[in-house]
Amino acid sequence: MADSPSALPTMKELNPLLAPYQTPAWKPAIWQMINTILPYFALLTAMFFSLRVSYWLTLILAIPAAGFLIRTFILFHDCGHNSFTPSRKANKGIGFFLGVITLTPSEQWWKSHAIHHATSGNLDKRGIGDVTTLTVEEYRSKHWVEKVAYQLFRFPFIMFGLGPLWMFFIHHRFATPRFSRKETLSVIWTNVALVFYIGGLSLLFGSFWNFLLVQLPVFWLGGMFGIWLFYIQHQFEGVYWARDPEWNYVASALRGASFYRLPRVLQWFSGNIGFHHIHHLSPRIPNYRLEACYASNPIFQQEVKEIGFLEALRMVRLQLIDEANNNRMVAFQDILG
Repeated sequence: MADSPSALPTMKELNPLLAPYQTPAWKPAIWQMINTILPYFALLTAMFFSLRVSYWLTLILAIPAAGFLIRTFILFHDCGHNSFTPSRKANKGIGFFLGVITLTPSEQWWKSHAIHHATSGNLDKRGIGDVTTLTVEEYRSKHWVEKVAYQLFRFPFIMFGLGPLWMFFIHHRFATPRFSRKETLSVIWTNVALVFYIGGLSLLFGSFWNFLLVQLPVFWLGGMFGIWLFYIQHQFEGVYWARDPEWNYVASALRGASFYRLPRVLQWFSGNIGFHHIHHLSPRIPNYRLEACYASNPIFQQEVKEIGFLEALRMVRLQLIDEANNNRMVAFQDILG
C-alpha cells in the first residue's frame, strides 16, 4: 500500500472507475429477495417442527437460518443506501419490511450508518454508527471504573456474545435522542409492526416461548457474525485514523476499511460485504456488483488491507488507538507500565 493519503488517487479520478457499477437493477434485486427471504422463513418453519424432535436439531438448523438472516440484513443495508433497487420508494418500502424481519428500525439505523460512512476513521467524529474505540490517552485519563467498563465492552465474549442480544432486542427498540422526528417515527412504527410480526409467528409456532426457542439462537448466531464482520472491517493492524483537519475520504475507504477474504459460501451469505473498501468508496454500488468492481482495476486490489478468514482472529486483541505511535491500534497489554 502507498505511504500517505496524498499518494492515493482522488475521488475525481476514481469516480469513472466506480460509475459502471453504481446502477442497481430489478432482476438481481428480486432474485436476491427470493433466494434469501423464502429460505429464511422455510428454515424458521423447519426449526419449529424440529422442536417436536430434538432441540439439538433446532440449534443445528439455526446455523443456516442465521446465515440467511445476515444476508437479509445486507439487503436491508443496501436499501438504506438506495442501491438495492432502481426505485427509491421501493428501497424505502422493502427496507422497512426487512427491518422488521431483522428487528431493526430502518430510518434510524440508516441515519446512523450514513454518519458512519461520513466519519469512518475520523478521530474527532467518533461515536455514532461505529465500534466505540478510545485512544491511549483517553483511556489513561478515565476513572478506573470507566476503564473496567471499557475493558469489559471490548472483551470478545461481551462484544460478540452478549452484543447481538443487546443490539437487536433492546437497543433497537429505543429512539436516538439526537436524531430527527423521521428516525424516531421509524422506531415507533417498527415496534408496532413487531407486535404483529412476533404475535403472528407466536400464533403459528403455538406460543411466544416457541417463538423465542426458534428466533433467539438465530439472532444470536447471526448477530454475532454480523458484529464480527463490522468489527474486522474497521479494526485491524494498520487501519487508518486521522484527526479531522488531516482526514481524507479516499484514505478512510481504502485504508480504513478492509477487504475481508471469506470462503465463497460465507461471501454469499454476507452479501459480498467483505469488499468493504469498495463499499466505502461508493455506497451506491449494490452488493451484487461489489466483486465485479473489485476485479475491474488493480488499484482496488493493491491499496487495501486484505485479511484472511482466520488471520482476522488476531485482530481481536487490538483495543486502543495510539496517537503517539502513528495512530496504530494496540492492545491493553502494550501500554502497561
